[in-house]
Amino acid sequence: MRLLVVEDEKKVAGFVKKGLEEEGYAVDWAADGDEGLAMALDGVHDLIILDVNLPGMDGFSILQEVRKKKVSTPVLLLTVRATLEDKVLGLDSGADDYLTKPFAFQELVA
Repeated sequence: MRLLVVEDEKKVAGFVKKGLEEEGYAVDWAADGDEGLAMALDGVHDLIILDVNLPGMDGFSILQEVRKKKVSTPVLLLTVRATLEDKVLGLDSGADDYLTKPFAFQELVA
């Protein structure tokens, strides 16, 4: 499986990427919203792990654009934004799941 991690915090992205690679996944990384959108639209990923707070285009906007373009790749929002309103917005925008930071790596893999 090929995964896309869209995360601007290098330390978090490195932790997630390394852990997922150790689980046997191929992982691509985008550090900002514009790069993340371009990679999300390329159709080669089996899952997109998407932060909300990104430089350039934010994660909610990326998700909405991906769904507007009929990309059906599952999307997991992984973010510090933990309000009920944010969760509902993310899920209503087409996310398949919503995980808040901090998180346990086992929860992410599950």
